[in-house]
Amino acid sequence: MLWSPVAFALGAAAYLGLKAEPSWSLLALVSLALGVLAVWSRGWTRWSGLAVPLTLLAFAAAGALAGKVRCDRVAAPVMPVERGVRVVDGFVVDVVSPGAAGPRLLIAPVSISRLSSAATPTRIRVSLPEGVEAPPPGSSLRLRAMLSAPPPPAAPGSHDFARDAWFNGIGGVGFTVGEIEEAALDAPPRRLRLSMAINAMRWSLASRIVERLGPESGGIAAAMVTGHEAWVSPEQTEAMRASGLAHILSISGLHMAIVGGFVFAAVRLVIAAWPWAALRFPGKKIAALAGLAAVGAYLIVSGAPPPALRAAITAGVAFLAILADRQAVSLHGLALAALIILVAQPEQAGAAGFQMSFAATAALVALAEAWPRQPREIQVPWPIRFTQAALAWLAISVGASFVAGLATGPFAMQHFNRVAIWGLPANLVVSPLSSFVIMPFLAVGAALEPLGLGGPFLAVAGWGIEAMTAVARWFASAHGAQQTVASAPGFTLVLSFLGVMLLCLWKGRLRWLGAPLFLAVALWPRPAAPDLWIAADGATAVARRGGDAVLLRPDARRFGAELWARRRGLTPVDGGGFTCDRASCRPGQGAPVAASLSWTRRAPAAEALEQLCAGAEVVVLRGPRPAALPAACHDAVVLAGEDFAAGGAAELWRKRDGWWIVWTTPGRGQRPWTTTADTIAQEPGG
Repeated sequence: MLWSPVAFALGAAAYLGLKAEPSWSLLALVSLALGVLAVWSRGWTRWSGLAVPLTLLAFAAAGALAGKVRCDRVAAPVMPVERGVRVVDGFVVDVVSPGAAGPRLLIAPVSISRLSSAATPTRIRVSLPEGVEAPPPGSSLRLRAMLSAPPPPAAPGSHDFARDAWFNGIGGVGFTVGEIEEAALDAPPRRLRLSMAINAMRWSLASRIVERLGPESGGIAAAMVTGHEAWVSPEQTEAMRASGLAHILSISGLHMAIVGGFVFAAVRLVIAAWPWAALRFPGKKIAALAGLAAVGAYLIVSGAPPPALRAAITAGVAFLAILADRQAVSLHGLALAALIILVAQPEQAGAAGFQMSFAATAALVALAEAWPRQPREIQVPWPIRFTQAALAWLAISVGASFVAGLATGPFAMQHFNRVAIWGLPANLVVSPLSSFVIMPFLAVGAALEPLGLGGPFLAVAGWGIEAMTAVARWFASAHGAQQTVASAPGFTLVLSFLGVMLLCLWKGRLRWLGAPLFLAVALWPRPAAPDLWIAADGATAVARRGGDAVLLRPDARRFGAELWARRRGLTPVDGGGFTCDRASCRPGQGAPVAASLSWTRRAPAAEALEQLCAGAEVVVLRGPRPAALPAACHDAVVLAGEDFAAGGAAELWRKRDGWWIVWTTPGRGQRPWTTTADTIAQEPGG
């Protein structure tokens, strides 16, 4: 039971990583055959030793099959590859987390110019200019937007935004052009109306919280209650990341555990303090029902993002275990919750959030099961009992923070390339604030705010948030607060995941065989970083100089460039060694790579092209390749628009016999989310 979700997750992740779409019938046949063999082997003593591996293989095949079924179920139209300005009529479904360009809207389009109804995506995501107020959910509007298909990975092997968009039903991304107007549209379908009504309630609650507490504290409070991060400033986000406290901004297991646990404890205390009720009703089960209801309500208010949904399922399984007279917190309960999540959304196996939350929760539950329980003394003076309780709480807090941080370390390194050095002490300081002040008072304040009575409770929560942000800024400014770590080869993450599972799930001394596997991401040698990176549209590039990544266009398109630099363990720096104007960049004295770049969409004139090629080893043309190249270009590697259209982003290494190029598109294969999404590598949403 404990290893079945591990096998299921590995099977689902293997499906996501395939280069070609597998046959549904083949996956179903393999899953059925392995399941039959596993059941058959259990009934025969001679083959009983094969029962466990066959069962795990059957779960792995079922995970791949679930991924295929889910992929086909969420299939929806995707915008054409070519980016262009289009007129969109539609409804604002929600205001989603802002990007670097500004706030973003999730829109259900009714019509998009130059697209038939059959080719119109069900959802698109657009960025608004900075400073523009986002219209609330439920608004009907008309806007002009530069739209394209969701972007491919910024570099070979990096995160695939198009795959996330496919499973989230988002068929187009872009940014608005011009003003947004109201539109008179027919009534939307009932399900969409309900979704927009819930999101409008969430947006209204978030706005009232921000109005009560101000944008600085209120923005974080709104994010913790409703999931809306529109008011959280980039400076606050960066401070929380550098201090290792960014997980508090995302509604996840911590928030669900505090809210559900707070309601459970309060209801149980009330029943226990009322003798008449305590003698007649099962207080623990009633409290579990109340905790389950609180988790469900919080899930609705949060907008049910994937982290909150995962946490709600896990908390729900724990409360249901109490109702069934089972142990609430156990590895078996966690395994059941993980299976429910993966069956419903098998694509979560490839998501960093699921990997980190599952690893951290497994480590914490394993720690709880292994934690020594001391017998409670009888009639001990209260000062001694208070001291013992304080020391026990400190030991548990240190142990839990250390174990959870250690378990999520490989995933943070591989996916985010960040290590918060002071994360442990920062979490130890903030944990009492978030557990006993911020979240309980936010929960009560948010529940009473629609009645106009939430002010005092929200004020107390605001004081806690101010203290938390002060702690985050202090640790973020400490020496060496955040270190950039290059990503290891992809297979090392699988090894580290298996190492975590061995350490947490295996019983006995053999569990320590997982320790070297767990360290695979941290200790595996990193390959040499490329000398040059070029974006998928040829509009920008980054050259490596030692441990620095020199951005050729530091004033534009920074998202992909900075993402690539972090993934390779480099520090982004602006300019240096290149002479740039409005249309091109050419290598100057001290340039790390003799690369020229033309970022106009038109083919450069012969004279301009000859100047670009003079003294350059690599020439990048955003526009089409000219029919005839000047003599100065014959000794250079010339990459043009058609090369990027076919290959996506490129990494280049200088070798003795020339340049070695690795393209992004071939590594992605032919999948439903790759056939129409190989387009401009920009920030999701703009």
